[in-house]
Amino acid sequence: MTVPKITDPDWLEAQYNARRAIPDHLEILAEWERRSERARSRLPCSLDLAYGEGPREKLDLFRAGAATGPVHVFIHGGYWQRGDKRVHSFLGESMCVRGIHVAIVGYDLCPAVGIDEIVTQIRKSLAWIWRNSGDLGIDARRIQVSGHSAGGHLTAMLMATDWPTLGADLPPDLVHSAIGISGIFELEPLIQTSINDAVGMDLSIAKRNSPALLKPATRAPMTVAVGGRESEEFHRQARELAAAWRKHDVPVSVLEIPDTNHFTVLEDLAGGGLLFERAMDLLNQATGDTSRVVSPTA
Repeated sequence: MTVPKITDPDWLEAQYNARRAIPDHLEILAEWERRSERARSRLPCSLDLAYGEGPREKLDLFRAGAATGPVHVFIHGGYWQRGDKRVHSFLGESMCVRGIHVAIVGYDLCPAVGIDEIVTQIRKSLAWIWRNSGDLGIDARRIQVSGHSAGGHLTAMLMATDWPTLGADLPPDLVHSAIGISGIFELEPLIQTSINDAVGMDLSIAKRNSPALLKPATRAPMTVAVGGRESEEFHRQARELAAAWRKHDVPVSVLEIPDTNHFTVLEDLAGGGLLFERAMDLLNQATGDTSRVVSPTA
């Protein structure tokens, strides 16, 4: 992947500072919080399950009935420095009725930790889910991951993870399928923006945490999604990750969600839109299991 050598910090700031570009983002987040509080009161769930020792190394699991089923693991955004898993509980509502458990993962934030540590934590969370899948009622063959913004980046980093090197018990195909939503897959452009004030990346940190510069460790299918009204850099990042990983025979598709911005694109996953249907299609791809997840459960 070739990164354009753009040195205008103002242009980069305008391209990547999604909050500045969307004046009503606080209202959107407040609505997500209201919907999430309602979801936690309605859905069977286990909150703050610890997968590590860090203060935010916890996940919330929303259960789809008693039967063993697939799990959709969601990683929130916030440019690695803000955001909270509890804001995204609402994503469980549309999936649990389709027989899919939903795990919303938290992680420690910059500047208390760096991106290296955040990547380590997210990997730890997936290993924990796989190792505890039997007790949690999760079909370990169908662990789907998605993430939004910084979570989209972390989703791609999971796809570049050589799992057996992290534990001899872990399978190389731990992740069944993935959806990276509005992610940054090559981090160098962020170094010159205000985003990096808290993140503290130098060039070496940016490169080793750039999925587009890494070799994918799986051929599991992945979709990279971007809102139709997002900046050109978000569109470029999605296209170039797909191009880079297709060279390694990974089935990566790019999905543009029309008339959505960096925040409203997530509604498409929650509300049964193109992203939701893509998640269902990916989960139904062959695993050696003939069960499907397209019909709502009682």
